[in-house]
Amino acid sequence: RPGTRAAQDTSMNAIFPIAVEAVMIDLDGTLLDTIPDLAAATNGMLEELGQEALPLETVRNFVGKGIPTLVERALTRDIDGHVAPEALAAALPVFERVYAGINGRHTTIYPGVREGLEQMRAAGFRLACVTNKAGAFTLPLLERTGLAPFFELTVSGDTLPRKKPDPMQLLHACE
Repeated sequence: RPGTRAAQDTSMNAIFPIAVEAVMIDLDGTLLDTIPDLAAATNGMLEELGQEALPLETVRNFVGKGIPTLVERALTRDIDGHVAPEALAAALPVFERVYAGINGRHTTIYPGVREGLEQMRAAGFRLACVTNKAGAFTLPLLERTGLAPFFELTVSGDTLPRKKPDPMQLLHACE
């Protein structure tokens, strides 16, 4: 399209097969290592529920498919674990409260992320963060890590009716 970024951008040392105007980037596991926060929140929840803590590596293996799945896995100590709906309903608010209190305290920015974001912005790309993390946790985390100013738009897991891998979030960001 007229007015779009050239197909060859020497400032980024890359050749793009199409004109690129914007870049959408995931959050957890892409920009930030949030596992330490998730482990601390999981163990805080377990402690409040009278259960023993889990090693960080166990929590790392339990992460994926959202907070409710993490809570179920932690309660059952099993990757395929499921609990009664009442047990999940009781544990989930505990996790969310604990997580809100520590969100960003133990998280680290992956090496090169800040520099990469700076280079993309300097090259004129519009940046969006598109994540399945709930907005109540996404925006504070971006602020606490100092990454919020890089993003013109943030689309969280609860911004729209569907989240990734459904394309709704990406299409919304493109609009």
